[in-house]
Amino acid sequence: MIRRSIACFPVAALLLTCLGLVAWAQDAPVVEPRGHYVVMPPHLRNDLALTPTVPLPSWNGSFTYGSTKYSYNMVGAAPSTNTSVTIKTYIIPVKIVITNRNGTKSTYDPAHVLSNGNSVTTNTLDSPIFDSTTTYTQGGVDVGTTQYIDAFQRANFWGTVKNNPSSHLLLSPTVVAEQTLSPTRTYGKTGAAFGFTAALVDINWFDAQIPNLINKLGIQPNQFAIFLTYDTYLTQGGGCCIGGYHSSEGSISNPQAYAEAAYVDHVGAFSQDVSALSHEVGEWADDPLTVNYNGNNTPCGILEVGDPLEGNPDYGAYHYVLHGFTYNLQDLVTLPYFGAPRSTTVNGWLSFQGESLGVCSKGS
Repeated sequence: MIRRSIACFPVAALLLTCLGLVAWAQDAPVVEPRGHYVVMPPHLRNDLALTPTVPLPSWNGSFTYGSTKYSYNMVGAAPSTNTSVTIKTYIIPVKIVITNRNGTKSTYDPAHVLSNGNSVTTNTLDSPIFDSTTTYTQGGVDVGTTQYIDAFQRANFWGTVKNNPSSHLLLSPTVVAEQTLSPTRTYGKTGAAFGFTAALVDINWFDAQIPNLINKLGIQPNQFAIFLTYDTYLTQGGGCCIGGYHSSEGSISNPQAYAEAAYVDHVGAFSQDVSALSHEVGEWADDPLTVNYNGNNTPCGILEVGDPLEGNPDYGAYHYVLHGFTYNLQDLVTLPYFGAPRSTTVNGWLSFQGESLGVCSKGS
């Protein structure tokens, strides 16, 4: 046995050395990762320095709760106008390149090919967020064969939409050239979160890159910019893990709305496939500019329709099979959750999927 141990020593030493190199190349596991989403303060500048542009189509509404009137501003046209509005939407794939402690590079690229043969970007484009062939029947009521967020908004205002069936909020997507971001180790590392190794990028650093990218790509305020990352979580104050966020930048009077969403290719993990994107697009639709003077304050705080359900089992996601792929789309709360009359929504529901809720029962 002694000779056998001695004979195996070089192999064991090599294995330990290799394991050591792997460990050296990676960062420490994330301690108690918490999946969540955030809103970032807008980057707004003086109007005089900017060329006037066409604003994002939006409309204003209000409701009264507890003798207080609350106003809101949402994308599109008021349901009572029986109008369909289509927003030009740019999907910007963002490749994240992390420099490891040993100097090697780890790349997280939306061009990654998934098990179904699609790239992350293509699978996103094919999802119910943009594909309009899924019929949504909520509690026995057909709210339309359309895109997911349009179906949510139609259900959100079904009390009006049922008599105005041409009311729609649609997204017309275009994929632009992939952009590459390479944070220094101060702002970007790798770490084991939710059972797999992900890129971990500081949200403030990432968000600071957005205005230049929007300007470079020529995206306008009447359009919507979505920055798509792969197996990447954002961090804040060293804490992990943010699956996506939305904000605005540009002119004070005419902000440019944008969102970031992670596509995570791991079953059951936070931000799985397009769940983060469904969360952020839903919140953009109901709180597009994240600017306080546009209203959107409610008894629960700001009008964030995804946040109250992100802590649910499976992070609030529901399965939809499309093109042979099972997508995860997050449930979203409706306006009565924030105090509007139940007659506003389909079946008087407080969420798109009909979860049993009370006003502000899960916070904001």
